[in-house]
Amino acid sequence: MSEPLRLGVVGAGTVALRGILPHFAETDVHHRVRVTAVCDPVPGRAAQAAYRFGIPHALLSLDELLADGDVDAVTIASPIGLHFEQGRQALLAGKHVHFNKTMSVRVDEATELIELARGRNLRIVASPGEMLRPHNQEIRRLIAEGALGTVCWAICGAAFGRYHEDEPERGETGIDPSWYFRRPGGGPLYDMTVYALHGLTGILGPARRVTALSGVRVREREWAGRLVPTDADDNTVMLLDFGGNLFAVVYGTAAGSVASGPVFSGTYLGTAGTIAGLTLNGAPLDYPGRDLADAMGGQALLPHVDGAHREIPEQHVFEDIMQLADWILDGTRSIVTAEHARHVIEIIEAAYRSAETGRAQALETTF
Repeated sequence: MSEPLRLGVVGAGTVALRGILPHFAETDVHHRVRVTAVCDPVPGRAAQAAYRFGIPHALLSLDELLADGDVDAVTIASPIGLHFEQGRQALLAGKHVHFNKTMSVRVDEATELIELARGRNLRIVASPGEMLRPHNQEIRRLIAEGALGTVCWAICGAAFGRYHEDEPERGETGIDPSWYFRRPGGGPLYDMTVYALHGLTGILGPARRVTALSGVRVREREWAGRLVPTDADDNTVMLLDFGGNLFAVVYGTAAGSVASGPVFSGTYLGTAGTIAGLTLNGAPLDYPGRDLADAMGGQALLPHVDGAHREIPEQHVFEDIMQLADWILDGTRSIVTAEHARHVIEIIEAAYRSAETGRAQALETTF
């Protein structure tokens, strides 16, 4: 393609308003990507976003966007429980797709999307692209070269806290966060622990088995003066088996964290040393671009994040969309693969199944 990629944004919620649309409003990317349409089912929301960011088409539905939005590709920025059906619809309409995490809530759905895209010669990039981060690439290299001796175990994860209730965009726009606490697609595993799982499996490789305990710990959340019931599990602890008696503890919880360094970075413990967040045996971990990352307040670097993009939130989402653009425009295949995302989805689905049955669950996918 010699013309810029025409991108449609599905959902004008917080991630779109805070990150996606501000990034693509910057003129330095307009020779590569132009947002030509945005849709949202809440009357007026897409129109407000289109006016604010200079987008030609504001629509109420994905049907309208695919028919009238003048798009080559879409980014799915709606609630996670909608991602599979919306992604499938876009692929059937001949559009390339970027999925904000996760692209589905079941492994069979992820497989269907992958096969549908392959059969139609379409591209999928499925966030989060954690292995694009230089520190994760360096951790993988150090472990592979034996810097920690024999790695015995690892721990990583994330917690909800009050992050979604307190997002500033919600107070400004009244965008309801209730779906984060409801099935399908709610809960910290799909929303936050997914980052840690992508980093962990990108560094150690695919997991083979999972055992888990899981349930709802905080049964009600409060937002905008009303109580929101929680029915999606918000307190999950899983044990992953990577083979050869290498194990990892992974958590997605209502509150609390043992993370060291960046929120989703793991701790890797071996017979000759430990990597904890961005430290190696207690000293700062050296990796390409570290000085610049430190100057940016600890932000890890990403290939397309430069200039004004370093000041805009959701840099990883912008990067993953640019990975899709490079693949479509130049044929540069991204390491942010749908197969990796599918494996992480299988881990999450199997963890819930393990908690229900009390049995370890074998994993079948790889990447």
